[in-house]
Amino acid sequence: MNIKKNSLGVKTFSYLITFSIAILLLLYMFQIVFLKIFYERYQINNLKSVANRIITSPETVSFEQLAYENEMCIQIYNDNKVTSYNVLNKDCLLNSNDKSVIKVKNKILTSSKNSIIRVINPKYDSKSIIYGIHYSDDIYILLNTKLEDVNSTTYILRGQLIYITLIMIILSGIVSYFVGKMINKPILNITNKAKLMAIGNYEQDTNKYDIAEIDELNQVLNYARSEIKNTDELRRDLMANVSHDLKTPLTMIKAYAEMARDINNENEDKRKDNLNVIIDETDRLNVLVNDILELSRMQNSSDELNIESYDLIEELNQILKRYEIIKETENYKFITNIPEKAIVKADKKKINQVMYNLINNAINYTGDDLTIKINITDCKKRFLVEIIDTGKGISEEDLKFIWSKYYKNEKNHKRNIVGTGLGLSIVETILIKHKFEYGVKSKKNKGSNFYFYINKSKNS
Repeated sequence: MNIKKNSLGVKTFSYLITFSIAILLLLYMFQIVFLKIFYERYQINNLKSVANRIITSPETVSFEQLAYENEMCIQIYNDNKVTSYNVLNKDCLLNSNDKSVIKVKNKILTSSKNSIIRVINPKYDSKSIIYGIHYSDDIYILLNTKLEDVNSTTYILRGQLIYITLIMIILSGIVSYFVGKMINKPILNITNKAKLMAIGNYEQDTNKYDIAEIDELNQVLNYARSEIKNTDELRRDLMANVSHDLKTPLTMIKAYAEMARDINNENEDKRKDNLNVIIDETDRLNVLVNDILELSRMQNSSDELNIESYDLIEELNQILKRYEIIKETENYKFITNIPEKAIVKADKKKINQVMYNLINNAINYTGDDLTIKINITDCKKRFLVEIIDTGKGISEEDLKFIWSKYYKNEKNHKRNIVGTGLGLSIVETILIKHKFEYGVKSKKNKGSNFYFYINKSKNS
């Protein structure tokens, strides 16, 4: 099996080993290094506990039983009278005649405070503790217990830790292998499917693995796959449509240019007609190229907005002046319901393009009455802008595509002017950059209402 240096299994193994070593070091510290300290503290606390029982309940306590159960010996000094309990056991120092022990006992008996003294048993060379209690003026209580040698215990524990270490290493290896295999397999599966997506295979769907993080990654990948698939389809449609729209005018330009070349000077009117067709088709190409470049530039993150305060009504009136010729020649009607002023804060040039594209869209798709309605409504902190046509409307299945690049509803197209199909996509891109709310309401045979909200200026 090929194990990579930074694979999940290797990392899991290293983490488990590090964790195991940390645990083992703590066990070593507490069980071996501090064992003597803990043991001695335990014995001292036990002495204090027995002494407290004697002091608090001397009438009810059986001193002999108490001394036997706790493996200690007890002596009570009361006005030069000595009462001993369990002093015959070999570990008791209270019955020793050794000078050092007698000196320790005298030191305790002459002290006015409770005291703990560690002494060496001269007979057995073992360590003991003598705990002295100054109960009253003439009453002293001495308690003595042996401190067992813990070296043998530490030796046993040290041996155990060696075996535990080996077992931990083996278990870490086994656990890392299975954890790595359990997690690695779905990750590799997801990676392989991502690679297939990269080469254009979007039919691969990811499975559920019952691991929360991996399933979440799955969901993200599936979402990305869906979005990339849609984007790729739109890109292909865009390229196909753009190619078609480029090819048609180029073909016409070439044909009419050849015809204009071959026409003699006597037929000047026909030459002019041919040249006018060439100019119209050139304009059409220019609009298409400009829309593509504009959309590409705006979708670039480096394209920054030039936010400023200005009067939206003033700009709208300037835009509407462009349509005076179609009002006169084609009887289009513009009905406006707008305030006198609407001071807003946005990128003036880009919002003008939004209104221009939406009005153009309404003109192209309005009904037989040739009416376009424009409403601007004051909504506290923002204005609602609505561009309404009276056309055949948009079906529910088409509504989700209208903001897509190159969407054109050819069936409902009113005017004999074919757009690029990029107008609404440009609108959406600009409004998203501004973080403005937008949308469309449409009903079949009743027209469509394209709307967006624009922020008021603080100075308004």
